[in-house]
Amino acid sequence: MALLIQYTLIFTAVLILVALGGMFSERSGIINLGLEGIMVFGAMSGAIVMVLLPSGTSKVTLIVLTLLAAAVAGMLSSLFIAVACINFKADQTLIGTALNMLATASATVIIKAFNVSRSKGTDFSAKLDYVKGHNAFMFKIGKLQLSWFIVVAAVLLICAIFFFYKTKLALRIRACGEHPQAADSVGINVYAMRYIGVLMSGFLGGLGGIIYIAAANSTWHFDYGVAGAGFLALAVMIFGQWKPERIAGAAVLFALFRSLSNVYMGIGFLHKLPISGTVYNMFPYIVSLLVLAFTSQKSRAPKAEGIPYDKGAR
Repeated sequence: MALLIQYTLIFTAVLILVALGGMFSERSGIINLGLEGIMVFGAMSGAIVMVLLPSGTSKVTLIVLTLLAAAVAGMLSSLFIAVACINFKADQTLIGTALNMLATASATVIIKAFNVSRSKGTDFSAKLDYVKGHNAFMFKIGKLQLSWFIVVAAVLLICAIFFFYKTKLALRIRACGEHPQAADSVGINVYAMRYIGVLMSGFLGGLGGIIYIAAANSTWHFDYGVAGAGFLALAVMIFGQWKPERIAGAAVLFALFRSLSNVYMGIGFLHKLPISGTVYNMFPYIVSLLVLAFTSQKSRAPKAEGIPYDKGAR
């Protein structure tokens, strides 16, 4: 049971951060289907920094630099979506899909080159082994082995709730996702607000990517990116009705089912059931389909999301 709680908290942290990123982007009016790709870029950058830091690096420095690298990479990759969708008014669905495909392919090539360079031509595998820094992120509370990333995610959730409900900037971002023409008429720069929303999604998505791989693994294989975690976060965002506190609750539910694939072997009654591990891997996506099928009619997405803003249109 302790292991189930441990993995549930880890995946909750990932889903909360990435779903919050998607929320801020869509609240500004930009549909960010590229969260999966942003997570991959953030995970790759953070993991490379973790590997390259010398062994004597303090835990605090290691955590801060790893998070910083992941966040910066996430923001830079989100600029691809921002420029294409805001400045060039490209189809937001296609751009997000393109970023997802680009991220996995790029990560595979970059890590192969990285491994070849570090091993002087002997290791061509597309994986990254960072066991050296893996334990630096862990701490124990009784029998629970937790990650400091969980604490970071909890702090950022509190900050997001405060920002979302208590700041003028968040109100302006939300206005641009509901009625950009009205926002523009009172002097709000719609393009700037949408850039901020997308960059926030890149920041949080990049952090979610490094947490996904660093909190539970010591080796990351890039063939499957982050295995659909970005799309699962989108389901969490929709089920959470684009509100941070509801997203947190939805993340716990989805994370519980996601963690079963990692720990079912250690839970007696689940291990005895005639169910294969593949079925447990499918659980969170099956649950997401069922939840969205029964709740989508009550969903209230931002009215202007997915619609390119034309300053001349009224």
